[in-house]
Amino acid sequence: MRAGRLLTVLLLLQNRGRMTAEELAAELEVSVRTVYRDIEALSASGVPVYADRGRSGGYQLVDGYRTRLTGLNEDEAQSLALAGLPVAAAELGLGTVLAAAQLKLYAALPHELRSRAGRVAERFYLDVPGWHRGIESLPALSAVADAVWAGRRVRVRYERWGQREVERVLEPLGLILKAGNWYLAARCEGTDRTYRISRIHELTDLGEEFERPAEFDLARYWQEWSEQFERRMYPRKATVRLSPRAQALVPFYAGSVGARALREAVAAGAEPDGDGWLTIDLPVEPGEAAIGELLRFGPHLEVLAPEELRTELAAAIREMGQAYE
Repeated sequence: MRAGRLLTVLLLLQNRGRMTAEELAAELEVSVRTVYRDIEALSASGVPVYADRGRSGGYQLVDGYRTRLTGLNEDEAQSLALAGLPVAAAELGLGTVLAAAQLKLYAALPHELRSRAGRVAERFYLDVPGWHRGIESLPALSAVADAVWAGRRVRVRYERWGQREVERVLEPLGLILKAGNWYLAARCEGTDRTYRISRIHELTDLGEEFERPAEFDLARYWQEWSEQFERRMYPRKATVRLSPRAQALVPFYAGSVGARALREAVAAGAEPDGDGWLTIDLPVEPGEAAIGELLRFGPHLEVLAPEELRTELAAAIREMGQAYE
């Protein structure tokens, strides 16, 4: 434990230059007194670290000194895959591991490349969750990730749609982060399925290893599952006319499904009329959900078919008008 912390102190000083005891303590999540002892231990072991006193002082290495103790351990190497997703790494319990891996990686880079890497981190930030959405409580995520890494079966108590809980034995195959939500791809009773992590209320690691199917490709599985999910969510189509403004609003109001429908219509040769209105087939949700979805466009969208949807939409508009009379 202490040996790893001493190496981290050394790498911090090598990568960042002068640092105060307070800055090192905050980075390592230890007391300032512990930092003093660690600096003394490094000096005693022959590392040329010295202190500058005063308001702008701190600890630093003798110019030109570089350590080559930059080997990554297994956890650190795995965490590098999440280097652009600090929130995701923290949710998986890999936040401190990722920080250690990045320090070692920076230490192994020449000075110029290390400076460029630092500038990238200062200028670009990836915020995964969507707007107006909080981060879900995910008490099971770390345990699920452990089972995915180790290839072990788990028993879960899972909340299905409609708030009905079921118990399942799963073979975890992979984790997916989609729009701020975590999903688990797992094999259950010989079938590959998807589970939302926030709906797992209880998890037991059975300690049984399983053989990962050689043909399983996580990216391909997720793409195919996503397309099937969208078809289930949007089982019918409405023929609609879109004003130029509505065409610009489609990605925001109808999401990726509407945007794809718009692109496909244009690719198939659909052209706006003289006023710029475009007629396309727009996938919509079943029931009343479609009414709310279409009303978002206001007067910039007109439903042409099916007739029953057009009738339902007209009734909803009349009710809204009466509410404001």
